[in-house]
Amino acid sequence: MIFAKEFFDLQLAFAQHVCGLLGISLDRALLEYTNLYIRFGLGRELDANDAVWRAYLAGLRTTADVGGYTYEFYLRDAEATTAPPTLGRFGCFSWACEGDEAIRLHFRNQEQGDVSPLSNGQSDARRAELAALFAHAQSVVGGVRTVLGISWLYNLEAYRRLFPPAYGESRRVIRARFRGMSLWGQFLNYRGDIKQEAARQFLSALARQSSCCDLDRCFPFQVLTTEAPIQRFYAFHGL
Repeated sequence: MIFAKEFFDLQLAFAQHVCGLLGISLDRALLEYTNLYIRFGLGRELDANDAVWRAYLAGLRTTADVGGYTYEFYLRDAEATTAPPTLGRFGCFSWACEGDEAIRLHFRNQEQGDVSPLSNGQSDARRAELAALFAHAQSVVGGVRTVLGISWLYNLEAYRRLFPPAYGESRRVIRARFRGMSLWGQFLNYRGDIKQEAARQFLSALARQSSCCDLDRCFPFQVLTTEAPIQRFYAFHGL
């Protein structure tokens, strides 16, 4: 999926505002407070000395159109692999180990066509994917005790209803996730277009932000972390 230019413009605006609030360079703000490094397919190590990243920054210093240049740079390899490493994918869901006794769930829209993966009509398909995922996890890492999640999506009842109630009820805010799609993904719809109202709210809040404290508050949704025993998921899916 190719994301809209406005998605990158929002991140650039945030980074430029952060520069003024924190007194840091734009180079540092772009690395530490946006999702650009990952979106360029450069991995998750966030190496400031990466050759491709340095080439992007060098071009940024010479352009009069920061937004246009950034989007063109992204489009050079817009389909680059940016997903975290996982142990299994089942439709929109995938999972990975998180330490020795936990797994973490990941979500990425894999639906084709003009349909939201979280619409009412898609609930059964998502639950079937999760049932297959947990059957696979049970066979691969049977000793795991806990399931974890980190995403803005846990703000949505349409997402929480796919899981055991205890999982959604455990949600709590986690701060400073500025580099990940767990925060920035809230501005994109299932087609990769910008959500105009969410973007408007964000820019309005950003314009009012005069302190480096609580930068997360500029975002319409906070990142939430969730946790529940894996046995709850096995029971929920009849495993």
